[in-house]
Amino acid sequence: MRDRMELINTIIDKANDLFWGYILIYGLLAVGLFFTIRLGFLQFVHFKEMWRCVLGSGETDKDGISPFQALTVSLASRVGTGNIAGVAVALTLGGPGAIFWMWMVALVGMATAYAESTLAQLYKSHGPNGMYRGGPAAYISRGLGMPWLAAIFSVALILSFGLIFNAVQANSIAEAVALPIQNFLVNQGMFALEPESGMSAFVAAKIVIGVVVALLSGVIIFGGIPSIARVAEFVVPIMAGLYLLAAVIALILNIDRVPGILSGIVLNAFGLQETVGGVAGGVIAAAMNGIKRGLFSNEAGMGSAPNIAAVATPAPHHPSSQGFVQALGVFIDTLLVCTATAVMILLADVIPSQELTGVNLTQAALGDHFGNLGQIFVGVAIFFFAFTSIIGNYSYAENAVIHLGGGKNGIIALRLGLMAMVIWGASQAVATVFNFADASMGLMATINLIAIVLLSGTVVAVTRDYLAKRKVGEEPQFSISQHPEIAPGVSRDIWS
Repeated sequence: MRDRMELINTIIDKANDLFWGYILIYGLLAVGLFFTIRLGFLQFVHFKEMWRCVLGSGETDKDGISPFQALTVSLASRVGTGNIAGVAVALTLGGPGAIFWMWMVALVGMATAYAESTLAQLYKSHGPNGMYRGGPAAYISRGLGMPWLAAIFSVALILSFGLIFNAVQANSIAEAVALPIQNFLVNQGMFALEPESGMSAFVAAKIVIGVVVALLSGVIIFGGIPSIARVAEFVVPIMAGLYLLAAVIALILNIDRVPGILSGIVLNAFGLQETVGGVAGGVIAAAMNGIKRGLFSNEAGMGSAPNIAAVATPAPHHPSSQGFVQALGVFIDTLLVCTATAVMILLADVIPSQELTGVNLTQAALGDHFGNLGQIFVGVAIFFFAFTSIIGNYSYAENAVIHLGGGKNGIIALRLGLMAMVIWGASQAVATVFNFADASMGLMATINLIAIVLLSGTVVAVTRDYLAKRKVGEEPQFSISQHPEIAPGVSRDIWS
């Protein structure tokens, strides 16, 4: 049995080396550059359009959610503990220049996010109870005519985003907030701090946290995607807004150092300045760690966010408008939230090291800026960032279950499975299973990248239609009858 597990772990490690060491690192960048050029640098030229598509209408119909809700659900998944801990790790391993490469990845990734979410909107259909459903599985199946590949994609998505990543997020929550609960259990005499036998107070505290988080998640996810959208619409703007506010305050308190920090990030990325804010890093380390952190954080090209993009009722009624919305999500995640973490660390009197990295480094930085309140704030931020990631991830997996024909029973099984994984993940070391999730996500991302490149001509046709109508002052409305070349697989009921 042990030999079999070692073999499985070796295969998973090799798959991850292949996906994340070669295929995706270069593939995600190449596809981002490809769409940036082919779409005429759309994310720069039409940046204002992204905001117009988000804020243009808060209304929706009975079959979908609003553009703003779709944005907040995707941000709920994108903005997770990686924005707090992952950025700190990138700084530790790659130096300040890593932040510059994160920016570059996000800027080209915005074009990829636009393309995949535009396709998700175009190929969406009515699912059970009439709600819009779609995503990469839909455009792989109906756009490329490869239902077998769409099925593989859906299974990989369910395993990674529906189950395993949620165990990881629950583990992050438990690690962040277990200490006060542990102390309470010890003070009440319910558990010993370090018992000779049996369960320790710390493990008991993590299990309690897991159960609470699972129940809270269940209350929301059993209400379906509309319930998730309502929660995300309320929580995510507050969560991200307070975090960005903390960064703004830190900037104001250290305004004299800000120009040097920002210019130093750029110079360090090219080896023209060795240290910034006491942090050093080489050119290659900066590039690799910044690129990887950026790709993991913004999820552009992964095939995750298009699943919620397909559920939206776009405003205006055109596939491209939801593409613009999700491109903005990449900007907010990396250019704003990740940068906020990096700047607060670099402006603080803390130096990354092997002893002080990840969440501990970010807590130390905010402690330097705001005292004990800053450290408490990081713990609260981790809870909400991770919790909203759980419900956001679930929304993606639900679409995949629907695509596979899971129906009501399949959805209930997914919900119960997610709650079980949250409880398990809160109390266990999740390194091995996280490696499996990385391999699963690597597979789905590879499939998605191939699909959107093959369908790039469709993306261009839809985009030209949108921009041409905007140019003459017309509200873009998409009709598939005007585009017979891309009509196969597109719902005429929705896009008539």
